[in-house]
Amino acid sequence: MARRTILFASNIDDPAPWKAFFARERPDIEFRIWPDMGNPQDITHALIWRIPNGVLASLKNLKAIFSLGAGIDQIIVDPEFPKDIPLFRLVDAGLREQMTEYALYGVLHWHRRMGDYARQQGAAEWRMHPAVHPSQRLVGVMGLGVFGTDIARKLASMGFRVSGWSRTRKIIHGVDSFVGEKEFRTFLGQSEILINVLPLTSDTRGILSSELFAHLPGGGALVHLGRGGHLVESDLVAALDEGQLDWAMLDVFPNEPLPRDSPLWAHPKAFVTPHVAAQPVSDAAERLMLENFNKFDRGEEPTGRVDLRVGY
Repeated sequence: MARRTILFASNIDDPAPWKAFFARERPDIEFRIWPDMGNPQDITHALIWRIPNGVLASLKNLKAIFSLGAGIDQIIVDPEFPKDIPLFRLVDAGLREQMTEYALYGVLHWHRRMGDYARQQGAAEWRMHPAVHPSQRLVGVMGLGVFGTDIARKLASMGFRVSGWSRTRKIIHGVDSFVGEKEFRTFLGQSEILINVLPLTSDTRGILSSELFAHLPGGGALVHLGRGGHLVESDLVAALDEGQLDWAMLDVFPNEPLPRDSPLWAHPKAFVTPHVAAQPVSDAAERLMLENFNKFDRGEEPTGRVDLRVGY
């Protein structure tokens, strides 16, 4: 078997644990860390989160590209991205559980009016608000892939009235499935709490806009943990200011880190987190990646193959 050489590149992941893991589990693989990649012709596999445009295209012996996260838009945005090289995204590695936790927290925070109680605490105000049964709450999940399906299923099991919108029809117990553009407005109309876990594609870029917000029931909530490119920030701020949305919990943004002058930082109806809804759990991510490498070596299909025609 020809020698394998991995190029690791990330602006957020520490390469040391990854290098130590592969040295222990696959000593036959040479592990190089960007920008010290040596001879580009040696590189056979890329394990990346972000890398400068054009680098992947320069690796003439590249066999496969593995994303260090569930998202791939930060990789394929490269205008020279080699579309003939198979691309794989991290499908789980503890991400699913974390995404579901984040979404459930957002739903329950707004459903139980925790924001109101926090403000009342600051004013030393003792006042109870009427309880609302989960069966009276309409929750819509945009995107019914691995993450969205788990979120929808968990919410349905808690008694919420859950709908899901996706590219193809899904059968999930307790969840009403809506498909495509024709059913989108109907779906939005029964999404008092809207959760976004869509992939970023040419069709979904900028989808969280004034047009979408206008079709939601007034005074609801948004939990956004999809991709930053989904959000039109100025439209969201307007929807919050005008009361079309009562509250938004946001983990991803068009520009990250979120600029210090963004009105969302200080907005009383916004809850901002720094892209932490789901972070790969080190050991689980490394083991999943190793399994994918081993499958690729055996001529088997690794998990998480990306279909560039649809963008995920």
